[in-house]
Amino acid sequence: MKTFYYSLLIFLLCACKETEKDKIARLVNEWESRELIFPENPIFTKLGRDTIAFDTDDCDYRIFTYIDSIGCTSCKLQLLKWKELMTEFDSLTNNNTAFLFYFHPKSKKEIAYILKRDQFEHPVCIDDADSINKLNQFPGEMMFQTFLLNKENQVIAIGNPLHNPKVKELYLKLVLGKAYTNNAILSQTKISIDKEMIDLGIFDWQKKQQATFTFHNEGDELLVINGVTTSCGCISTEYSHEPIQPGKKMNFQVFYKADYAEHLDKTVTVYCNVPSSPIKLRIKGNARQMKL
Repeated sequence: MKTFYYSLLIFLLCACKETEKDKIARLVNEWESRELIFPENPIFTKLGRDTIAFDTDDCDYRIFTYIDSIGCTSCKLQLLKWKELMTEFDSLTNNNTAFLFYFHPKSKKEIAYILKRDQFEHPVCIDDADSINKLNQFPGEMMFQTFLLNKENQVIAIGNPLHNPKVKELYLKLVLGKAYTNNAILSQTKISIDKEMIDLGIFDWQKKQQATFTFHNEGDELLVINGVTTSCGCISTEYSHEPIQPGKKMNFQVFYKADYAEHLDKTVTVYCNVPSSPIKLRIKGNARQMKL
């Protein structure tokens, strides 16, 4: 399993601060080849309501993710991103990778609302008793609560592919093996952005908000966006997936739809072929209940 250790360090440590490296290495050593223990007869439901049979025995690999009750549930779930990822893995791995979702929510009503809102019809286990965490004692940090498992439920990689495209790349490499083909290493270019933070001001929380960032390719090579992550499920993005030609510009749209009135300070992380990647964009503002 040395491949596990070094592969993970290559893909993760390069993106981490120096102070985080020891912690990453410790978690890798702790979880390498460890077998996840699952509760007996877990109950899976569809859209948080209907009980459904769910069997993953036909798959050689499983991506397991655990969501605890701490913090913003919608921010952690990012179900629309998971739907995109599952579609991509199904296509690339010929449906040989199962996705296991275990949620320990503060409110079953809230989780049911989010599942229905995002039309997330994949089976999930709503674990009221937090049984799976009690059996395994997962790390407290969300980025270390997702695992790639083999058929025997042994951990072969750790990290959330939604939060880091390099983790996603690692998972695909491990699942596909020799069939994995990575894109050619892209030449670096230069980017300028008209602004890196947009203040939406005060607005009605029930109205969807839009912010526009303009990317300008100031280098001599194509500018390619190869990954975008958001700090909250309430944030979505829209942009052209075509490379930006040298000297050209592209509008990068960020949308915010509040679940309730709140002060917001959200982050969008853009991975691209520039030395400063990943690029952090921010939107902030106050979503309020407006008087009639």
